[in-house]
Amino acid sequence: MKVLVTGCAGFIGFHLSKKLLKEGHTVVGIDIINDYYSPQLKIDRLKEIGLDQGVNKLSKTNFQSSQTEDFKFFKVNLEDKENLTKIFKSEKFDSVCNLGAQAGVRYSITNPDIYMKSNILGFYNILECCRLYEVAQLCFASSSSVYGLSTDLPYSVDKCADHPVSLYAATKRSNELLAHSYAHLYSVPVTGLRFFTVYGPWGRPDMAYYKFTKALFEGEEVELYNEGNSLRDFTFIDDAVDGTFNALIKPSVSNFDWDSKDPKISSSSAPYEIYNIGNDKPVSVFEMKSILEMLTGKELNVKLLPLQQGDVNSTHADILKSKENLGFSPSTTLKSGLSKFVEWYCRYYEITY
Repeated sequence: MKVLVTGCAGFIGFHLSKKLLKEGHTVVGIDIINDYYSPQLKIDRLKEIGLDQGVNKLSKTNFQSSQTEDFKFFKVNLEDKENLTKIFKSEKFDSVCNLGAQAGVRYSITNPDIYMKSNILGFYNILECCRLYEVAQLCFASSSSVYGLSTDLPYSVDKCADHPVSLYAATKRSNELLAHSYAHLYSVPVTGLRFFTVYGPWGRPDMAYYKFTKALFEGEEVELYNEGNSLRDFTFIDDAVDGTFNALIKPSVSNFDWDSKDPKISSSSAPYEIYNIGNDKPVSVFEMKSILEMLTGKELNVKLLPLQQGDVNSTHADILKSKENLGFSPSTTLKSGLSKFVEWYCRYYEITY
């Protein structure tokens, strides 16, 4: 296939691009390389894919390209509909995986405009281009955060997800609804993936496990929200990418057994599916901290704080549908995954311990 991966310099997008290339597919990547976290980390991810020429000189222009034999990169904003349309028209994609978005729950509370532009307008532009250029499959990143106020654990894709507690979560739920309308009106096959706390090598520096590791090696104090009692369904990056890859190569189809009098949220009479991509084994943030302390042989200096605005107490993915339809089978324990992350962290930052 020829696949467009938006957010290809991001955490999941980078790993998915690597897997697609390894499996023999051609990848076109889009990323704006913003400064929400280290642009250098994003550039280094692109280098890891093999995009060396010109990467260090990426300017702040909105449209710039570079390529290798099987991977082509465009530095372009998803809000730039004109240039996005040019890319779709010239490249003629078989499938699209939209992982480009403004991430972060807490950041959305103080910077709402960015989320409305990137996550709503940007996603609309992707949907329009998929419609106009008849893409065979669109996968997109949703989030476990859409479950919001619900405490009905484990979270099932067919249970209510209409009470988000952050603007970020609201934009992701909006993506799901917009995607369904395009599937219904224009028969665009779409698949939404609700990711649960994805972690691992080349991860996002704004996430707790990354912050904790940095603090352990640098002797810094970190804030531990909800006194570490929050449960998270930590999902290792390799497992998350396997699920994403399987969804990408299996276009959604209409569910002819779908009952409009008893509507299931996660499927439709349109070619539309929603899946949880999680580990189905929630662990407390405090236990995650303890594993990192054990792996590094250091003790973390923490400041205990209450649950933060926009956060939820617990996440736990019901992955039965993902197992049955996608063959999704996460197998990485938190200890094993964090060990691989710490090894990468020390190699990347040249730390000896």
